[in-house]
Amino acid sequence: MSDFFTILHDNGMLLLMGQYPNGPLGGVLCTLLISVLAVLLAFPIGVLLGLARISPWRWFSWPAACWVYVLRGIPLLMVVFWTYFCVPLLIGHNISGFATMLCTLVIYESAYIAEIVRGGIQALPGGQYEASRALGMSYLKTLRVVILPQALYNALPSLVSQLVSIIKDSTLGYVINVPELTYAANQVNNQLLTKPFQVFAIVAISYYLICFSLTWLANKLEERIARKRRNVTPDAVQTAQVLLLTKTD
Repeated sequence: MSDFFTILHDNGMLLLMGQYPNGPLGGVLCTLLISVLAVLLAFPIGVLLGLARISPWRWFSWPAACWVYVLRGIPLLMVVFWTYFCVPLLIGHNISGFATMLCTLVIYESAYIAEIVRGGIQALPGGQYEASRALGMSYLKTLRVVILPQALYNALPSLVSQLVSIIKDSTLGYVINVPELTYAANQVNNQLLTKPFQVFAIVAISYYLICFSLTWLANKLEERIARKRRNVTPDAVQTAQVLLLTKTD
């Protein structure tokens, strides 16, 4: 047990933030930064893809379906290599491992977020769409004002859970020298040489604590949303819908 505390005492800052401020940001902070940025950048793309998936126009729905099925059907490692070799050819110069991994996660996770958004929309009662259309609202306005806000609110737990997946997926950045937590742990292990179990046990515990906390948050969000659904009466729903539609008119 003393070995764990010794490793944390001597190398804790390297595992936490890499060589920053004397070098690139790494460790836990790099993992969290790349994961949060990937969610924020993939979210609008995923929303557009999710809307395209349910679009009545085939020239929108078919390409979006191809994008989702292809990316969900191949390993993330393949996308990492494609991005690593193809992006420099497209833009004409090399990019850092951090930027490469960020682009990879944005592309890959947009397919999963699209399915989350599509599922959230299709889970809503069909009567809301029909009522909005009957009141003269256009298809796009119905999605923007009535359907999408509710779908995204209901999808919050799934989006947080997806962040957990992204954090675990970010470990593949190790193969292209992204200084995230696994890469930092390997640096520590190369220095110590004789304590790989202790080093990677610390890494495993770190990932567990981060992912467990986010999973707990997702469960709490899901319980809160379910509780609000139970507390809302049909009359209250109808009143809220009338007020919303009146306000938009």
